[in-house]
Amino acid sequence: MNRRFGMEGHLGVGGGMVSEESQRNLDIGADLARKRRPREALPYIKEAIKDQNNLDAMIELAFLRHRPHAIQTLELAESRGRNILKERLGPKCFDDDGEQVGHFWSILDTRPYMRVMQALVRLYFEEKRYEKSTNIMIEMLRLCPGDNMAQRTWLGSNLIRVGRLTDALYFAQTWLSPGPADRGETPLKGGTDFKAPSRDPMTDERANDVEFSCGSLLYTAALASFKLWGDSLQAQQYLRAASKANPNILMRILGRVTRPDELNNSPRSLNGPEDAHDYLWLSQDLWMVPEVWNWANNDPGAKESVLKTCSRDGCGKRETKATEFKLCSGCRLAFYCNATCQKEDWKNHKPACRERQNMKAASRAMFLNKPIPKDGPLVFSSDLSQMGITIDQGKTRRS
Repeated sequence: MNRRFGMEGHLGVGGGMVSEESQRNLDIGADLARKRRPREALPYIKEAIKDQNNLDAMIELAFLRHRPHAIQTLELAESRGRNILKERLGPKCFDDDGEQVGHFWSILDTRPYMRVMQALVRLYFEEKRYEKSTNIMIEMLRLCPGDNMAQRTWLGSNLIRVGRLTDALYFAQTWLSPGPADRGETPLKGGTDFKAPSRDPMTDERANDVEFSCGSLLYTAALASFKLWGDSLQAQQYLRAASKANPNILMRILGRVTRPDELNNSPRSLNGPEDAHDYLWLSQDLWMVPEVWNWANNDPGAKESVLKTCSRDGCGKRETKATEFKLCSGCRLAFYCNATCQKEDWKNHKPACRERQNMKAASRAMFLNKPIPKDGPLVFSSDLSQMGITIDQGKTRRS
């Protein structure tokens, strides 16, 4: 959750470990950075960092710096945060037999440290230091098995990328198993107590149930299973379930749509277009390997899920290949076979399209700490601390 909302918004960053003056400077600097005014933001961030407890200010500074200085800043923040927590919570707070491991994030003091770890995951990945990115996610899940920071949507792909295929499949199967998926249970160490994965296919009932699970985990399971055991029934089941959970991912893979250049920082719902965008930013190259792409493209069950029917009532025309139809640029959920159908359908489509756009605008306003329109929808915050602006050769760009 965003540090400006919930208990941290009420009690202060890290439950009040940061001074009010430092937090005020951090908020001003962070807002300026998000408005693409990094040079104006920098003095406020530097003031905020004078409070040694303000790890979030170090995150903001990292995203204002050139690499590798950004990573060095975050590595210093991680070391400093570890020492701070040992002083506040006791020397055994990072030990498996201590009282805190397994409960990080629910303890407010730990949240700034976890946000530093989240930022390191991203920067290590962008620098192609995949082993380090993977190991930090595993550590985050050890500390917080409930995965309040959604590392499970990244870890499986990273495990595949570094060649840990059995670990990737076991991890996905653990989160997709009936316990965590159906009863809200937390897997041991967040699914990182790696063991041999199951080779058995799912029952028909379970294969239907997992279609409502997290799409990125299903794609992880499908890819890892295929790489381990080829075009098995299990791999086919995971692929078909994944294509139904989030068809946007497979649609863009099979359509050979260009990989996204950066993460999507927009508000999202589970298995929506934004989740697909981020999964493809993270993993699309793994699916474009000819052997993998051909396998996915030749699976009739999976391919059926991604071929779209024109959204205009009464048209009924269906795609013959992925991404053949045009996407509504407003809601990004409706598809049309041609401009005429889109124009004729606008009267019927307009209310739902506007509703989705209003939802995104309201969530975006909350993220930017701006007032939400009185007639706007109810929205919830998420931790988007990974977003940043970098000063690069006299120009401003997103990190």
